[in-house]
Amino acid sequence: MTISYTLKVANSHFGGFSKLLFRWKGSIYKLLYKEFIVFVVLYAVLSLVYRRLLTEDQKRLYTKVAQYCNRSTDLIPMSFVLGFYVTLIVNRWWAQYTSIPLPDQLMCVISSNVHGKDERGRILRRTLIRYANLSAVLILRSVSTRVLKRFPTMDHVVEAGFMTQDERKKFESLHSDFNKYWIPCVWFTNLAAQARRDGRVRDDVALRLLMDELNLYRAKCSMLFHYDWISIPLVYTQVGVPSLHVTCCCLCRLTPCSRQVVTIAVYSFFAFCLIGRQFLEPLEPGQEGDLDMYVPLSTLLQFFFYAGWLKVAEQIINPFGEDDDDFETNKLIDRNLQVSLLSVDDMYQNLPPAGKDKYWNESTAQPPYTTATAAETLKPSFLGSTFDMRMCEDPEQSQPVEASLSSPRIHTPLLTRFLAAASPAVSLRNFGRGSRAHPHLRRPRADSGSPSHYSNRSEDPEAVARIEEEETEDEESQASEPSLPEASETWKKELPQIQVKAPSSESISVDQQDAAGLP
Repeated sequence: MTISYTLKVANSHFGGFSKLLFRWKGSIYKLLYKEFIVFVVLYAVLSLVYRRLLTEDQKRLYTKVAQYCNRSTDLIPMSFVLGFYVTLIVNRWWAQYTSIPLPDQLMCVISSNVHGKDERGRILRRTLIRYANLSAVLILRSVSTRVLKRFPTMDHVVEAGFMTQDERKKFESLHSDFNKYWIPCVWFTNLAAQARRDGRVRDDVALRLLMDELNLYRAKCSMLFHYDWISIPLVYTQVGVPSLHVTCCCLCRLTPCSRQVVTIAVYSFFAFCLIGRQFLEPLEPGQEGDLDMYVPLSTLLQFFFYAGWLKVAEQIINPFGEDDDDFETNKLIDRNLQVSLLSVDDMYQNLPPAGKDKYWNESTAQPPYTTATAAETLKPSFLGSTFDMRMCEDPEQSQPVEASLSSPRIHTPLLTRFLAAASPAVSLRNFGRGSRAHPHLRRPRADSGSPSHYSNRSEDPEAVARIEEEETEDEESQASEPSLPEASETWKKELPQIQVKAPSSESISVDQQDAAGLP
């Protein structure tokens, strides 16, 4: 039975979680007390042997061995290995719960799309939802020990009403080497198609909706089967388990050879922990020793925490067993069958009379509060994080301003030069500014004295006018700025002067003759 404590932690108060520490059922004490007792007894026996039976030379030899074992155990990253392993197990546990097939959506679709108040219509609806529940029972028998103990044979399934004798004969006549939980789903599809031909399902859209919901239901059954089939890789379990001092061969279905490997690794590390965490007398007479703690609290707490994590993972790695916190699959089967049959049969076209509601003449519906919850009405509704934000009291700051190209701009020539050099997307304004900064790189205009082959190209008059306008604005802004220091003049002189000459008509004709291969 699942242990529920949600009501105990509904409100946070002093010592809220402390009350949960004294519960026995479903607690870590119930899971761990046997391993804990074994560890304490072995530790006590080894401590008595060291203190009472060993000679001085034997104690010195034991001290060296214990120090070596203690250093070896510190090299194992238990927190990392165990934390990752438990996280993987918890995610898998919740995913398995969400994969349990529930007929709630399917029963609503059947009740609303398979019509007929007569006996035939009632048989169709009840049979369709029974096939869905039968598929869930068959898959849960394959993965849950509780369900298998409840329905050990197909006779028990027939006796419970999930399957008729004729359906059982048909089921057993179909031979397959694999699990046959999907057969009732195929019966469902054929029966739904027959209902469509008979007019019980009135259109293809309703039939498609039935098939889609059934496919979702069947997919969950398949996912549940695959979770049971594909376990966590045994390699990781064998790597994670030896880093702890607990035996957990029941985590996976191990072969005898694998069990031997895990058992040897676990007991080897167990021996290291028992030897290395003992109280040791100093090797030299004048050397100061450690405090003699007859009860190793830190070691016992470490064992309790790490072993508790692993026992939790051991319990929930397969939640379809009979532990305290495993899924109550038998209760789910009872609930699903009762609710689904009630939905498709007794509730079909059985509606309460529709009438005006209590707030028919009210524009704002406000349900009443009790005296215990009346204080909640005093709290304002949340309208957004910026709703109570204080704005500037200056009215000029709230005046709307339209963005215009003619508005004055702040020029940063140095920053613009770097941005223009770094970005390949050069705007018209940056192009004009760059051309004035380096006049020797400017393209010769078509109206200059020297002829140019660029003059024959068509230019956009609007773009030319915009460039000239921006050049005029930049020249005015540069005229208002103070002159640069002499260092800039020196830098300009040091720049190489590159002159771009327009090609003459004679050179163009010679190039054309060379390209054509003429002498």
